[in-house]
Amino acid sequence: MEIIRRAAVLALATASVLAVALGCDLVRSPRREAGAPTAPTGGVPTAATTPEAPAPDVAAGSSTHRLTVDGRPRTFRLYRPATLSLAKPVPLVVVLHGALGSGRQAETAYGWNAVADRHGFVVAYPDGLHQSWAVSESCCGPPVREGIDDVSFITATVSAISARLPIDAERVYAAGISNGGMLAYRLACDTTTFAAIGVVAGKLLGPCPDPAPISVLHIHGTADSLVRYDGRPGKLDNGGVGLLPVKIGGAPVPDQIDRWREIARCHDPEVRTEGTVTTSRARCPDGRDVELITIAGAGHQWPGAAPLTAAERLLGLDPPVTTLAATDVIWAFFADHARQG
Repeated sequence: MEIIRRAAVLALATASVLAVALGCDLVRSPRREAGAPTAPTGGVPTAATTPEAPAPDVAAGSSTHRLTVDGRPRTFRLYRPATLSLAKPVPLVVVLHGALGSGRQAETAYGWNAVADRHGFVVAYPDGLHQSWAVSESCCGPPVREGIDDVSFITATVSAISARLPIDAERVYAAGISNGGMLAYRLACDTTTFAAIGVVAGKLLGPCPDPAPISVLHIHGTADSLVRYDGRPGKLDNGGVGLLPVKIGGAPVPDQIDRWREIARCHDPEVRTEGTVTTSRARCPDGRDVELITIAGAGHQWPGAAPLTAAERLLGLDPPVTTLAATDVIWAFFADHARQG
């Protein structure tokens, strides 16, 4: 009985956080240019951001790192392939977990380390405080109430890694799912640090009036009931269980992608369909692209990810589809897009 009771408590608690983490409205904040005081560059800490125990390099494999941002201790996982040559600058991919996730969970579930081994890049897995990200004044959960600045945390993470490894500043990327995808969009809105972003089952829910042009890859399933593809309000979290059950609406996903194409001054998209996967890719000036991959019948999940854990099944999350390997597809997109001046 004790095991059952604990499982029930876990389900209720995690569903409560999911309600807060997913149901939110983004608001515009000033864009942080590369090198701004809240996001140190070149590994030089500001008064608000102090890396702890700096070292000249990072050992191969996975490791955990700590830094202080705005007086708060933060952590991230870092993966450096054992065969990666550091004789020249290398790409960096920042992977942002979804609500209730963690850096370690994202590292385990989405297969980025194996792709890094094959293609030669470094992967960072930041940890959201309370397992969620603050992306606006109302989203998401405790990080918002505590005044967390996660945009500064992510850019500070990039700077801390760049101080210890030869990172190519023109090839820094962000990928995220759900609440992490929302943060990836916020990074595109508020910084010029990233050459491209990859978003899975996420959404930009609020204004982003003046972003710089950027390459965007968005992957979404038409059967996602939490962040709906058609823009209609999604279902209540986990069937309505939670302290703050909310519904997610907003513009349809294709309309949001059209907006990023306008920003990047893209040409009309080329569309192709293979089975349940439809790819709409628009080429833009300066080598940028804005691409939408739609998976018919797919739900709220990372395509090609590891099977769901017991905790994820308790939340009622959708099992990953196997019709697309999202991590491979996102990396191939990133590899084609360095940051343009």
